[in-house]
Amino acid sequence: MRRQARMRNGTWLEVALNGPWGRDAQPGIPVRVDDIVAQALACVREGAAIVHVHAYDEASGRQRDDADLYARIVEGIRARADCIVYPTIPFAADGTDAAARFAAVEALAARGLLEWAVVDPGSVNFDRFVYLNPNEHIRHGLALAARYGFHPSYAIYEPGFLRHGARLAAEFPGLPAPVYRFMFSEGFAFGFPPAAWALEAYLRLLAECAPGAPWMIAGLAVDILPLVPEAVARGGHVRVGLEDAPFATPRSNVEWVRAARAAIERAGGRLASAAEVRRALDEG
Repeated sequence: MRRQARMRNGTWLEVALNGPWGRDAQPGIPVRVDDIVAQALACVREGAAIVHVHAYDEASGRQRDDADLYARIVEGIRARADCIVYPTIPFAADGTDAAARFAAVEALAARGLLEWAVVDPGSVNFDRFVYLNPNEHIRHGLALAARYGFHPSYAIYEPGFLRHGARLAAEFPGLPAPVYRFMFSEGFAFGFPPAAWALEAYLRLLAECAPGAPWMIAGLAVDILPLVPEAVARGGHVRVGLEDAPFATPRSNVEWVRAARAAIERAGGRLASAAEVRRALDEG
């Protein structure tokens, strides 16, 4: 019944506009606030209901997790389009304080600007670095989500992330439903490649740990489009964009969104609006 309801409400399409890479790795990413807003609006016009962004210092071109910068981006997009916009969190080093790491998220939530936020339930070894998410950070993010009423966006890099995220979510009564985003890759060696058997493995685990939870396919350094038909058939959702795409991709964010929309529609799906995404989460 829940799967039928999701199919009726449509397939969610998210665009991840830039990520932490910088233009050396991904030349087409938007860095300036005006460019981020413009690309987000263009992607929404093409069917994206959800926009994920990293804020940048415009002078240096480096990620800058500042609440005022994010507020300019969120308000600039939402003033002209109805969509869900959510930020990232900075990387953690040894000794990083959880409250400081989530300071921009908390400030945006207190201003009523957040519907979703990143809370990644585990740590993973990339080829280039270790992405750290200590338990106290995860719990702090979930506590903020429960207090302010935003949905945790779970990046599932490994199967253990799913199991741990479901277990921690159960510790927070009234927590808005986490969204489980399965992260596949071709360019990195974490987790699974973008294959139907890998999606099946995640879905079997999700059914055991968080039955009925909303889920998406995504990844890093990956073309996720070949997996779209399987995701649509199974009642899942899709994320694309320059944060996730193979490095130095010739496609723009808008072109990735168009390609994902075409793949979803060829698979018999239809795109959900932001209002439908919210309603599906409320019903779930």
